Amino acid sequence: MSGAEERERFRAAVAPLVAAVGGRMIDPDRAGADDVVLSWEGSEAVAVRLPQLSDSLDRILGELERHHGMPLARLDRKAKQLIVHSLEARGAFALRHGVETVAAALGVSRFTIYNYLNRER
Repeated sequence: MSGAEERERFRAAVAPLVAAVGGRMIDPDRAGADDVVLSWEGSEAVAVRLPQLSDSLDRILGELERHHGMPLARLDRKAKQLIVHSLEARGAFALRHGVETVAAALGVSRFTIYNYLNRER
C-alpha cells in the first residue's frame, strides 16, 4: 500500500473522533498555530482544526437534542437534571454564559440550573 493510501486510511480512522469533538480536518500544509497536526508513519497526514469553546457547547446541546429526539425543553425534570450533571462533568459551566446557554436550551431559569447543580452537592 502506498504512503498516500496509508494516510487516507489514517484520516478515515480518525474522522469519527474529529467529528465527535466538533473539529474539521484540513491539509497539514494549511495548518495554523492552533491546529493539531497528526502524523502517521513519519509524515504529516492531517491537521485538525478544533472548534471554539463557545461553539462546542452549542454543538453538544444539538447532539443531546438529536439523541433525545425532541427539544431539550420538552424533557422531564429528571432528564434535565441528568443533562445538567453531564454538562457539568464536561466543563460546560466554566464557559462564559454557559449557565445561561444551557438554561435557555432546557427551557428553565438560571436559578433552576444552579438548583440542579447544588442538589448533588
